[in-house]
Amino acid sequence: MENVTLPALALRGKTVYPGTTVFFEVSRTKSLKALEEAVNNNQLIFLISQKDPAVEHPSEEDLYQVGTAARIQQMVKAGQGILRVYVEGVFRARILDYQDVEPCPWVIAEKIESGHFPEEGNHETAVFRLICDLLNNFTDKNPGFMTKQMQEAVERGKLLPLMYQLASELPFELEKKQQFLEESDVTRQSEMLMSILMEESEISDIRNEITAKVKKNVDKNQKDYLLREQQKVIRKELGEEDIASEADEYAKRCEKLNASKEVKEKIRKEIQRFKGVPPMASESIVMRNYIENMLEMPWKKASKDNKDLKRAMEVLEADHYGLEKVKDRILDYLAVRALTKKGETPILCLVGPPGTGKTSIARSIARALHKKYVRLSLGGVHDEAEIRGHRKTYVGAMPGRIAEGIRQAGVRNPLMLLDEIDKVSSDYKGDTASALLEVLDGEQNKNFRDHYLEVPLDLSEVLFIATANEPERISKPLLDRMEIIELSSYTENEKFHIAEEYLIQKQRKANGILKKQVDIPEEVVYEIIRSYTREAGVRELERKIGRLMRKAARAILEGEEKLKVSLQNLSELLDMIPYSEEEKAKKPEVGIVRGLAWTRVGGDTLSIEVNVMPGKGQLALTGRMGDVMKESAQIGLSFIRSIARDYGIEGEFFEKHDIHIHIPEGAVPKDGPSAGITMTTAMLSAITGKKVKGDVAMTGEITLRGRVLPIGGLKEKLLAAKAASMREVLVPEKNKRNVRELDKEVTEGLKITYVDTMSDVLSRAFV
Repeated sequence: MENVTLPALALRGKTVYPGTTVFFEVSRTKSLKALEEAVNNNQLIFLISQKDPAVEHPSEEDLYQVGTAARIQQMVKAGQGILRVYVEGVFRARILDYQDVEPCPWVIAEKIESGHFPEEGNHETAVFRLICDLLNNFTDKNPGFMTKQMQEAVERGKLLPLMYQLASELPFELEKKQQFLEESDVTRQSEMLMSILMEESEISDIRNEITAKVKKNVDKNQKDYLLREQQKVIRKELGEEDIASEADEYAKRCEKLNASKEVKEKIRKEIQRFKGVPPMASESIVMRNYIENMLEMPWKKASKDNKDLKRAMEVLEADHYGLEKVKDRILDYLAVRALTKKGETPILCLVGPPGTGKTSIARSIARALHKKYVRLSLGGVHDEAEIRGHRKTYVGAMPGRIAEGIRQAGVRNPLMLLDEIDKVSSDYKGDTASALLEVLDGEQNKNFRDHYLEVPLDLSEVLFIATANEPERISKPLLDRMEIIELSSYTENEKFHIAEEYLIQKQRKANGILKKQVDIPEEVVYEIIRSYTREAGVRELERKIGRLMRKAARAILEGEEKLKVSLQNLSELLDMIPYSEEEKAKKPEVGIVRGLAWTRVGGDTLSIEVNVMPGKGQLALTGRMGDVMKESAQIGLSFIRSIARDYGIEGEFFEKHDIHIHIPEGAVPKDGPSAGITMTTAMLSAITGKKVKGDVAMTGEITLRGRVLPIGGLKEKLLAAKAASMREVLVPEKNKRNVRELDKEVTEGLKITYVDTMSDVLSRAFV
């Protein structure tokens, strides 16, 4: 026998026969090197099958001893280091010596010749025809098996080439393929091949029979499975397999989701639709966002509320000074929750001037109740879709702020702060305040419908807390659904305690200052409150303290160990005093009366001035008065004319004189009826020449008959009077109950006189 020396290449799961052509891919380094050596060796390479295709680096023990010498016909680079090779088998050979050397293995092999052909003549022809008959039978049961190479082998009429071609293409085991290759006896080979053909035909019969039965008896689930598998193949061919895997992942998450049947069924339908949408379509993005939002919503997940009243009180006391009514209301709510296990969730609305701690109170309540905290700023929101969500029919659609807040919280029962609810507005896109009705109505919010989600969302367990500066700007139906808790202006003492216990520590930490590096005495804090701030809350006070901390930071970096703040250097650190204390001793004057006003940032005093001059009986009003205030001036003038004789005023006086009323700070808009008695007193003083006490302030609405009606914002007005060093304040008789509710700190040092008619006012105001 002839021996050959050739580079060797190990094949995984494939056997090559003489006279057959085969494609295979090569990526292993040694295999690539073997191909390079073969190119330089008459294109011949020795192909051996591995016993175990999983072995990555086979040794001699991992290979069969009989292989095929093949000629390389073509090599094509397929990318990523893969080489596609087209070879033709030349002859069989047995390995005599295997040498695993660098760069690739080599073998010395002995050619194997075929022998023991069937007897010439009829015997070989009979075997050939029998194999052809078996092949035709197999082909009938497996349409498409008859390839061009197979057809050519049949047409040539040669037994051995036909058997090798058949063995190459029939789908039987690798071990049997190797046995067929190693067999030198052609008669034995033909018997092996006919046996294999018969077995494969029987397997095809059984398979076709089973397939027929399965198709006949398949139920809906099996049919869905088959369709799903087919769909996977189709998607893979179209490059859409990512969508299928995403949809499967969504389906798994849907099954694990803790939600109602209605919600889960809605998600399932959307997932089925998502599977059928091309990945590049815009609708695919819309549907993906919708499914993810639905899966992330906490439909039935809830946090456990704190029922320990003592612990809740400790948290509220630690975070805020004073505010006893607010704390009492929250503790009442907690007590009801503890007794009833659930209780109706109230809608609280914290109303007060800016800087009084409305938002921080809501945060403290969440901490006291162990609730998740979500803040929604409604200032300037004018689109109804911001509350109810957008219809999910276009790219960019999203849930409303309420549903999005629930999703962010991760539980169905968070504390949700609706900040600046008095600043929502309406336009052609809808009425935002009306959309909030469904959210805040205890009878409706159990089935709140967000346009984006399209399924009911239960808001009954959400603790809603709203904040507002001016409750008058909130729509009446919305206001009717909320419990109002008023946060009035802080007194000087309250501001001091807030600064000492909270603001100084907060600003020290924010600016990186240690306690020993700055010293702010108590008298300095009081001076900042009195001379550098005029506000209802403490925001400006916090800014001033923050400025001192920044001065301290600069001083420390410049080499000083400590910044000591005193009354002497305060003006250097904070610049000029913006608000100076007015003189305590007020001289009585004609036509000037001190009134009290409520503003959004607290109380203020107004010096109303009146001049009388010859003219034609006209009334001039300046100082940017609103309509209500102008009407109060007209009412006051009419009342004075009705009592003119009592003060010796001639009847023709009003036809021959003009009256001019002015309220200083003319650029600031002013409105409201509470300046009625003040303007009336000032006009009568100017007309009669009687002086008005300079240390008396007043507030109240006047009627045509001279009665004094009650007003609002009394605490802020009294604090403003106290800040202006007023000795006596005239207050409507019907506001007596409001005064009783005030702390002594507010009324201390003020003489509060209750008036019921203008006669009472004039008797106390005139010298």
